[in-house]
Amino acid sequence: MTLTFATISSRIKAVFVDTVLIVILAYLISETLTRFEDVPVYVRISLFTIIFVLYDPLFVSLFGATVGHSYFKIKVKSKKQPQKNISFFRALIRYMLKYTLGWISLLTISGNSEKRAIHDMAGGSIVLEE
Repeated sequence: MTLTFATISSRIKAVFVDTVLIVILAYLISETLTRFEDVPVYVRISLFTIIFVLYDPLFVSLFGATVGHSYFKIKVKSKKQPQKNISFFRALIRYMLKYTLGWISLLTISGNSEKRAIHDMAGGSIVLEE
């Protein structure tokens, strides 16, 4: 089985699509919540946490791709078992590092044959073209 690793270009475009989607979802939830009186703070926090923190790890662990990944036909898979998705825990570590480091995480992509970013190395993942 020959693996084709995703390009940095398709990965950046996928992140852009996901960011736009998250902003739209946050706006829609905010607008929806303004229509109700006295929405508890914990409800607001929970909804925004799901969107901003759990969107990427949930989609990557369950489906192997976020909406942006799917649009650009790339998948996040386990490095050890490329036919399998990574676990939620690994996806969460991967996402938190990706979010924390930002573009710096992408510096290692051109330096290795599997085009793995720092967050891929930490999450035990590879990003493949479909």
